[in-house]
Amino acid sequence: MSSQNRKDSKEDDSLRRRVNLHFQYLYDSAIQQGFSPDDLSKIDAVMELREDIDSLEIPSCVWKSLVALFISFLAIVIVYLSEWPVKNDTIFRLWLETKGVEDPRTEKCAAELPELFQEMVRPPPQFCRFCQNVKSVEKVENITPENFEKRYAYTGRPVVVKDGTKNWTASEFFSFQFMKSIYTKNSTALENVEKKCQFFAYKSNFKSFEEVFEMSEERAFLKDKSAPWYIGWSNCDLSAANVLRQHYSRPYFLPKQAESSKTDWIFMGSPGYGASMHIDYVNNPSWQAQITGTKRWTLEPPPECYFACKQSFFDVTVQPGEIIVLDTNLWFHATLNVGDNISIAIGSEFD
Repeated sequence: MSSQNRKDSKEDDSLRRRVNLHFQYLYDSAIQQGFSPDDLSKIDAVMELREDIDSLEIPSCVWKSLVALFISFLAIVIVYLSEWPVKNDTIFRLWLETKGVEDPRTEKCAAELPELFQEMVRPPPQFCRFCQNVKSVEKVENITPENFEKRYAYTGRPVVVKDGTKNWTASEFFSFQFMKSIYTKNSTALENVEKKCQFFAYKSNFKSFEEVFEMSEERAFLKDKSAPWYIGWSNCDLSAANVLRQHYSRPYFLPKQAESSKTDWIFMGSPGYGASMHIDYVNNPSWQAQITGTKRWTLEPPPECYFACKQSFFDVTVQPGEIIVLDTNLWFHATLNVGDNISIAIGSEFD
């Protein structure tokens, strides 16, 4: 067969598959509208296309790939259970070395679960009341702890408190340079983030937290036309926490009996980037205060609540001085830094 004939054959197969898929959609739609298969079988064109769809076979290359994957998986299981020809301790040590871990005793997690696996084992929400009739994120101010608890705190309904950071001085001090002065090279604060805290580079390609503050100001502020960047880290270092907490405190509207997490999170990044759509696996609802810059949040209910919550997704823009309160265990969410300034946000959990 000539190359032209092979090309024509592939194009015909592709067209045939697209037609069949489109027909399947129309056929299923007709059934949902009340037509019976007997009614549709009276149409000759329908029956011809139906036979074409039924005749589709899985290509042999797909079967071969599945068999190869199964054999590989089975071989890995046998090696692991029998510990031959290599011990499990050796495999574990080699795995850690690829992650740059010299001493496993200092590592909180030997291996992180892939996001796909986390999603597969994610417990579904018990009820979908948290997203029913929610079409946008309310913005409130001067709300009392009692009203906040009744309307939002534990209901799962997102809210933005416009005056959430009143009496804070963080907006006057927090900046890229200020953070750089705290996490200086060889400092205890920087070392603890590297070894004891969590650091997320997202898709910014930073290999370490130290590398973030090695950026030049031209790179940090995108003056050299570099790609946008966005990071997050848990503030588990006491010395850094003491400095930062001089400029912010517990949000005034949280319920009086609520306790906040001892570890705060800091998110910082340039305009044009943020976190992709995801759901968290933490213990409690969260608040996040926008200190500098502007951040747009996109919220989406989990797929289990598709029929109960008709609004598929919606956006809310959080301005400097505002605090968004969101149960990130329930809502899928994505963020994007917008505007012209570097975004810095402080967040924590509350119970």
